Amino acid sequence: MGLDIHLITDNSEELSSIQNLNDYPDYFNHHSLSRTFCNLMSRKDVINAETELEQISRLTHTNISVLYDMEQYWDEEYADYRLSAAETEEEKKTIFEQMAANKEKLNGNIDTVLETIETLIKKLSHFGNLNGKLNSHGRDTLGYDYYFTDFDLDKGEGYIGNNFGQDLRNFRNFLEYAKANGAKTVWFNYG
Repeated sequence: MGLDIHLITDNSEELSSIQNLNDYPDYFNHHSLSRTFCNLMSRKDVINAETELEQISRLTHTNISVLYDMEQYWDEEYADYRLSAAETEEEKKTIFEQMAANKEKLNGNIDTVLETIETLIKKLSHFGNLNGKLNSHGRDTLGYDYYFTDFDLDKGEGYIGNNFGQDLRNFRNFLEYAKANGAKTVWFNYG
């Protein structure tokens, strides 16, 4: 078992109902992000230098801050945890203000996120293999020789064994599906 990353929208329950009604058999395999992508997003907490995502941002001249912003949405469980740790009413007020600001920053972000993912896919497809262009800082826990190679090839099963290219294409698939079904805001949830 390990930590997974999920894409959540302002209408996730509706999307789930639509998916169930349409019996979309490959929904999971075409819309899920791998555990390696989850670890990639978490590298900023492991590496005290330029992370792989930051290196990719620099190499492609693409602003990826929207991806980090997507981590700032607090689900109910995390909000309850933060509020339970508050010792004063002032601290609680600050937490509520931070939650509202984070939510407002993400509001209506799906087009910006989709544009960012599409830009990365377009630019990275010209790079070939990224593994030789990225610095792991001696901490390759992502499996560079697999994850950052064969960008245009779907190497995994949609969740297990994805490479970076497949994760980005699954990300795009999810965003397009969600947007076509009325989603306006998207964020990450870890679990």
